[in-house]
Amino acid sequence: MGGFASLILTAVIAVAIFVIIIALFSRYKRCPSDKILVIYGKTGKAADGSNRTAKCIHGGAAFIWPVIQSYSFLELRPIAIDVNLTKALSKQNIRVDVPSTFTVGISTETGVMNNAAERLLGLNREGIQELAKDIIFGQLRLVIATMDIEEINSDRDKFLDNVSQNVEAELKKIGLKLINVNVTDIKDESGYITALGQEAAAKAINDAKKTVAEKNRDGAIGEAEAKREERVRVSKANSEAIEGENQAKITIVNSDAERREKEAEANRIAIAAEKVQSAKALEEAYLAEQGAEKARAEKERATNVADIIVKAEIDKQKVELDAEAEAERIRRQAKGEADAILFKMQAQAQGTMEILSKQAEGFSKLVEAAGNNPKDAVMLMVADKLPEIVKLQVEAIKNIKIDKVTVWDTMGGNSNGTPTTANFLSGMLKSIPPFQDIFDSAGMELPAYLSGEKSDIIKTKDLKLENTNILSEDN
Repeated sequence: MGGFASLILTAVIAVAIFVIIIALFSRYKRCPSDKILVIYGKTGKAADGSNRTAKCIHGGAAFIWPVIQSYSFLELRPIAIDVNLTKALSKQNIRVDVPSTFTVGISTETGVMNNAAERLLGLNREGIQELAKDIIFGQLRLVIATMDIEEINSDRDKFLDNVSQNVEAELKKIGLKLINVNVTDIKDESGYITALGQEAAAKAINDAKKTVAEKNRDGAIGEAEAKREERVRVSKANSEAIEGENQAKITIVNSDAERREKEAEANRIAIAAEKVQSAKALEEAYLAEQGAEKARAEKERATNVADIIVKAEIDKQKVELDAEAEAERIRRQAKGEADAILFKMQAQAQGTMEILSKQAEGFSKLVEAAGNNPKDAVMLMVADKLPEIVKLQVEAIKNIKIDKVTVWDTMGGNSNGTPTTANFLSGMLKSIPPFQDIFDSAGMELPAYLSGEKSDIIKTKDLKLENTNILSEDN
């Protein structure tokens, strides 16, 4: 029982799917060539962003969505409209009757189809015909009001062009297209057009009569001209025959003269050519000799130039070699002097180094002899150099040559009873720096055994006083 229910359910589902597929296929609509498929409902957005009212398709097919969309067809078959316009007022205020037939149809132009979908969808052919007829009547009256009777009657192309432009522009607004305009006849109630026709007929008859007369005249003139032409042509043929004979004779004479002239010209050209060739041969010979002379002169000039340039080049190389040799000599001399100076300075430095090394070695032994007391060692060195120091003190006034010293001395002297002369000599000797000041200036301390009473004994061995006069107050 359960298997049978499953089978039934499967069959129902299959039938439902089949029905849905058939329904979907039925919503796929094809558009015939003589119709426009109009899809309305939810058809999307237009180019300007507004909602599109309908979608028009001419040719092809489209799928119509169920529920949200529907469709309809517009017929494209032409519609003939008889327009019997009467008593239309022209530009000349003359009323005319213009019976005509207009053929219109729904346009397939993009944009105009949408106008047809919006304004003609749902109307039958009679409704479309009446709507178009009203528009045509108005525009036809407007065109007639802007034209003269002569233009309407004689210039039918201009009249039809104006009617087509005005009517078609208005028909496009409702989605129609003007296919053809046929004006059968134009009449006016005053008989103006009839009069124009009679005038034209009379003019045509007169023109025809004039043409017949002109043709008869042309025939007589033509016959006379034909006879004259015959006589002229016969005479001309005879004269041309005689002229041809004379021309032939002249041609023969001219041919002989031209032949003789050409023979003479040929002889002249030949003689001139021989002379030209001779002259060219001489010219080439002269040019060859001139070229040889130029080549010889060029060779000599090149030889002289080469001798000068080679000699100058040799002198230049010699100068360069001498300069290089001099530079090398100066460089070697400078290098030798620099090496000598270097060796001298190295020898002096080495000697100074040896002296300092020996002095340091002697000082070290001196400190060792002083019981490793640097101060005693310094005292020993000072004691060793003391005679030289005393000698240097005495040297300060050695060899002073005093030509004349004049002293005015008083008997009283100073407060100690010492004469002024003795004070002068004593002060001059005191100008010699004492040991204490020398040691102080050197940053050393004078030994105690040398810092006692100053000795009054002055060695005046080398002091010379020449022509000394000591004048007392009594003198």
